[in-house]
Amino acid sequence: MRRPDTLSGDLFAVPAAPDALPGALDYGLAVRRLLSEAIKDCPANAHALASRMSELTGAAISEHQLHAWTAPSREGWRFPLEYLPAFETAAETISITTWLAATRGGRFLVGREALNAELGRLERMRDDAGRKIKQLKSVMGDES
Repeated sequence: MRRPDTLSGDLFAVPAAPDALPGALDYGLAVRRLLSEAIKDCPANAHALASRMSELTGAAISEHQLHAWTAPSREGWRFPLEYLPAFETAAETISITTWLAATRGGRFLVGREALNAELGRLERMRDDAGRKIKQLKSVMGDES
């Protein structure tokens, strides 16, 4: 069973990066929790996930490493960012990339969402250009 999406937030809220206050960007525990949740939600078990990551990266990644990266008690073990694409591919998730974009004040869009966003951007540019053309024609005395 899939968990409810608690990361997306309000569709129309304007994303903002957190204040850069001392300690405000310490995301070690949050990353561990996100990795752990993604492993739990993964259709494959941790051993298969590690094997698939190994296959995708060409590096030897073990189930033990996955568990060490997620254990709060294993402070010395940090998840390597270079493995994130392989992790998300193997776990069939985009939850960590989505979270990362949100922490920087952005939104991660995939597939049709990305195309719709680009279409909206281009339509706004077209509409702005149309308004500017009308203004220029008006200044020039050409109302056609």
